[in-house]
Amino acid sequence: MTLIAITLATLLAGIGSVWLAAVLSFGWLARYTQHMLSLSAGALMATAFMHLLPEAFESQIGAQALFATLLAGLLFFFLLDKAELWHHGHEHGHGPQAEPEAAAHGSAQRHHTHAAHNHGHHHAGAPTSGGWAVLTGDSVHCFGDGILIASAFLADTRLGVIAALAVLAHEVPHHMGDLVVLRHSSGNHRAAIVKVSLAGAVTALGGVTGYWLVEQLRDYLPYFLVVASSSFVYVALADLIPQLQKRLSLRETIAQIAWLLCGMGLVTVVSGLAHGR
Repeated sequence: MTLIAITLATLLAGIGSVWLAAVLSFGWLARYTQHMLSLSAGALMATAFMHLLPEAFESQIGAQALFATLLAGLLFFFLLDKAELWHHGHEHGHGPQAEPEAAAHGSAQRHHTHAAHNHGHHHAGAPTSGGWAVLTGDSVHCFGDGILIASAFLADTRLGVIAALAVLAHEVPHHMGDLVVLRHSSGNHRAAIVKVSLAGAVTALGGVTGYWLVEQLRDYLPYFLVVASSSFVYVALADLIPQLQKRLSLRETIAQIAWLLCGMGLVTVVSGLAHGR
């Protein structure tokens, strides 16, 4: 039963986020991208600090060991991010042709590596080859997301639902960037949606793999939860929040904060509904 729940949740998070990104990318809702960033940041931080970390600290493992794992996780994702920046900077360069491409893709440039994902800044390449880089990075990234969701489900079904929601929320802005790159490289937005959807479906493969992997290492489940938390915290603070730190009018600032709180509230509501089952 748990495996079925993991499969359904990972498919929803992996493919559902792509379809929602398509609606936001190619329609009049594209103007609300900043709101989605705020919502995602709120959902990620609430999931990490209010659910995953408390669950991990309820175990018999000492707080010092878990905090050390959290710190190591944040450092690990930071170093992976640096490695991706260095690799793609040398591979694609930062010449005059790269600058217009970066400007065109906006926040799509800010793909971060987390949770054992090759989630790099792969959008800076030439449009002709960038599509395959996007799909490869997305597939590996989604595989890691599946493992995180499976870890949460094995700890508690409620945590699994919350983790899947958080993954869905933070993947939407990233998939929007992927769709932009693929649409520019192929000129066909339907083909772009299909390709990114297939990459998103890899989340389910990661979920099934995570189910068997974590099942064999149940004693280390609290550590898996802390690593998942460090992934969410890193993405929220290193990727999403910096994109929101810009000079805005009072009305826009209030809207930004409201959507941030909505993300936190959404996680709380889903947690309550799942807990009541």
